[in-house]
Amino acid sequence: MTDEHEISPQRIVIRPIRVEDYEVIRDMATRCFPGMQPWKKEQIESQLNLFPDGQLCIELDGQIVASTCNLIVDFDDYDDWHNWKEISESGYIRNHNPEGDTLYGIEIMVDPSFRGMKLARRLYEVRKELCRDKNLRRIIIAGRIPGYGAHADKMSAREYVERVIHKELVDPVLTVQLANGFTLKGLIPDYLPSDQDSRGYATFLEWTNLDHTGASQRRFRAVSLARISLVQYEMRAVRDFDEFAKQCEFFVDTASDFKADFVLFPELFTTQLLSLVPDKRPGLAARDLAEYTPRYLEMFSKLAMGHSINIIGGSQFVLEGDCLFNVSFLFRRDGSVGKQYKLHITPSERKWWGVMPGGKVEIFDTDRGKIAILICYDIEFPELARVAVAKGARILFVPYNTNERHGYLRIRHCAQARAIENEIYVATAGCTGNLPFVENADVHYAQSGIYTPADFPFARDAIAAESGENDETLVVHDVDLEVLRRQRHTGTVTTWYDRRKDLYHVYYREPDGTELRI
Repeated sequence: MTDEHEISPQRIVIRPIRVEDYEVIRDMATRCFPGMQPWKKEQIESQLNLFPDGQLCIELDGQIVASTCNLIVDFDDYDDWHNWKEISESGYIRNHNPEGDTLYGIEIMVDPSFRGMKLARRLYEVRKELCRDKNLRRIIIAGRIPGYGAHADKMSAREYVERVIHKELVDPVLTVQLANGFTLKGLIPDYLPSDQDSRGYATFLEWTNLDHTGASQRRFRAVSLARISLVQYEMRAVRDFDEFAKQCEFFVDTASDFKADFVLFPELFTTQLLSLVPDKRPGLAARDLAEYTPRYLEMFSKLAMGHSINIIGGSQFVLEGDCLFNVSFLFRRDGSVGKQYKLHITPSERKWWGVMPGGKVEIFDTDRGKIAILICYDIEFPELARVAVAKGARILFVPYNTNERHGYLRIRHCAQARAIENEIYVATAGCTGNLPFVENADVHYAQSGIYTPADFPFARDAIAAESGENDETLVVHDVDLEVLRRQRHTGTVTTWYDRRKDLYHVYYREPDGTELRI
């Protein structure tokens, strides 16, 4: 299929720093820390020579916009009340100890022109993953408190950080660090005397690695969490596209505040935009709605990157030549976009809108593992879920749109059946509210949920989380992919491995002719 609605999204890439990046990083440091001495080239060279894995940057469309520098130490070798020159060897990190137990962060910076995109959160998450991969006990950072300078004549540094902790004040550095799971352990006077904004003070913060095993190599991972948000969206008339976009941004922003990894919108919740389209026959109106697809793609791409969250954007009509498709888009937080065509078309979709079916089960790699998207009616065909899981999916996302309870129950019960049959998580999200002017989408019924296998490690009734009926709301819940992995091998029943492939199988053919027998 050709796609007339491809966009050129911005791409966020996290990569190791290279020596040739020096001038860009130096200039960025000058913008980030006015009046402070940036790294010298020989300091960067020394850091890369001694601990290349610990020196990382973020690129946006090929431009470096953030960076972090780190080393490993045995923290028993140092006092808590150290100074920056001692712990970083004046920036050369010659004290880096690969056999140490602590990752020490000596710098993190985000270009002022790109703040507000939660790039610092990405770097803190990279630090945590590095800590886990190296099986270190903790991360220690000494953070600036640049907001203190404006209050130094009215309060002590201790009073200032206490007020930041209690959210009475906001500090551009400490507030972010606390939000990323770090615990304040103390204050360090004269840590960086040249830092006038902080009056030389630094905060002493710690993050504990709960995966640390006490051995030189990590032997197991106790948990592997993915946080899922479901948008149960109320349909209502809108005055313009901007009003629709504001409603979408509200839910994305709220899910991001909860640090969700994924947020799922309902199928064809974009039919709300038909309130902007002149009254026409349903088939023509659906094609007019497809004209909003480029703006829809641009909006969700920016939201995904700006809020550092993976968005399953419900679904939207896409017109390719004379063919109308119902397509769900995945907007990853790194700026890349994937899409899944609806494969089974309901009789009403064919009758009212003339929707055509797609031809492939897509699998999407994300920073929380492989996922698949089955749009509404598709979850009622168990073969598709079987194919998706055989191709590696561990979470199925199901955006749906049903107009009464019977339709909702078909989605809900089939979603739970797919979770039990394939030992996976299935997340669903639907619409509520009314659109009296839209034929085939005038009334809605929904109860969104996250469904699990039915066994002891999972929630009672195999429902991890569920919304109320027909209330506009956001559901947020963690699912543990490590528990799911163990369930495959040690569950009370092992439905995936116990399939009788000598009696039956699913036969699946890709559009390119590749065949899969499951």
